[in-house]
Amino acid sequence: MYYTIGDIAKKMNLPTSTIRFYDKQGLLPFLERDKNGRRRFKENDLNFLRVITCLKKSGVSVDVIVKFVGLCMEGDTTLKERFDYLSMEESNLVNKITDLSNQLDYLRYKKWYYEKALEAGTESVNYVEGTTLVNPNLYNEYLSLASNNDPQNL
Repeated sequence: MYYTIGDIAKKMNLPTSTIRFYDKQGLLPFLERDKNGRRRFKENDLNFLRVITCLKKSGVSVDVIVKFVGLCMEGDTTLKERFDYLSMEESNLVNKITDLSNQLDYLRYKKWYYEKALEAGTESVNYVEGTTLVNPNLYNEYLSLASNNDPQNL
């Protein structure tokens, strides 16, 4: 059974232009075409597209994805290389997620800081009394509250 580019776009929730871009960039060397030159996708092609989409959304460059797809096309002799590469990408992605999570935590702290100031009608509620210095215990206060509640709702 073959799928059209429109079928694949719907299944993958991707614009057809993205799939065409992938093809023009050499990411789909496995693709077959009918006698009129239209792309014909097989079920297994979805697996490649899922990997390509995952890597792209993870921030991997097209050039690197082309190399990875090339390794896939070479077969079993590249299994270890592909496994090692994906292990490295997994580690990179975990680090990005950790960094983003830390940024989100701090952003939520600052929202809480300003919400507290808005409720009091002054930012000085967050200062060491009689100064314009932020109370050094304020972040710990936030962390304590956040650990007992959903930080999104602080």
